Amino acid sequence: MHELSIATAIIERADELARADGTDAVSKVTVRVGELAGVVPDALGFAFEVARDGTALAGAHLVVEQIPAQAWCGPCAEEFPVGMPPFFWCPRCDQPSSDLRSGRELEITGIEPVPA
Repeated sequence: MHELSIATAIIERADELARADGTDAVSKVTVRVGELAGVVPDALGFAFEVARDGTALAGAHLVVEQIPAQAWCGPCAEEFPVGMPPFFWCPRCDQPSSDLRSGRELEITGIEPVPA
């Protein structure tokens, strides 16, 4: 389960960012996870709960924002959903696309300190 190593990295980075802002404890971490990132959100949430013990994020809650995979069709000038498993053919003009616009994200977008 590689989600445990991802959760550990999120905790380490969130702790670094919080300390840089002068915060000793974090209540919430928000992450964006793309549909094609190869991460199972429920497994990431469970791994986060396991990995957070004994850290400044011990009481933190993980919020996962799922980002759908979207590709761009040049001939149609239109964005379309890729789905899972990914299918990179435009549903409008039936042409292939190699321009993935979203869906591979894996990033921390927010950290909230524990209220004083």
